[in-house]
Amino acid sequence: MKILAVSDKVIEALYSPQLVDLYGDVDMIIGCGDLPYYYLEYMTTMLPIPVAYVHGNHDGTQFTADGRTVRYPEGCVALDDKSVTINGLIFVGLGGSIRYKPGAKYQYSEGEMWSRIFSLFPRLLFNKIRHDRYMDVLVAHSPPFGIHDGADRPHIGFKSFLNLMRWFNPRYLQQGHKHRHRRAISEITIYEQTEVINVYPKFLVDA
Repeated sequence: MKILAVSDKVIEALYSPQLVDLYGDVDMIIGCGDLPYYYLEYMTTMLPIPVAYVHGNHDGTQFTADGRTVRYPEGCVALDDKSVTINGLIFVGLGGSIRYKPGAKYQYSEGEMWSRIFSLFPRLLFNKIRHDRYMDVLVAHSPPFGIHDGADRPHIGFKSFLNLMRWFNPRYLQQGHKHRHRRAISEITIYEQTEVINVYPKFLVDA
């Protein structure tokens, strides 16, 4: 299954009819957060494939040009705090970043992220019994601690994601949040049995 993952930045070619020419053969699009909702909605109108997403730390209520309030991208599949099977692959979503502002939406302490992870345990165990695996793709906004993250507080990764990968062995962890401004910065890091992929601003994976 060919998956186009996007995050954090609008790419002009993907917000135009060129999308069909460039990626008309993909089977699914994943949004890893901090993207305008209209961007993901555009992709659903241009390609007859599922578009799924998690929220980034800068997401929230957005406004259209005609003044409408938009709280989520219409026509897209919300993955946050869910296990969803699409085209035979099991996707689990944990969006947001480490908390660096009190009360901010889509920011979480390590304890709060652990609570979200624990709430997924029954579904993950069900997946193991029914499909002989817990998940295939963990979709996140933040990276794991020490992998593709940063030293500044807003970009520190989650330590809980390291445990999640050790325990449940996703094939991929797709994340955004940490912008890459130099080609020398790695896009892929192997941790245990998981390929951790920084998709910023786009990444194509054949799963």
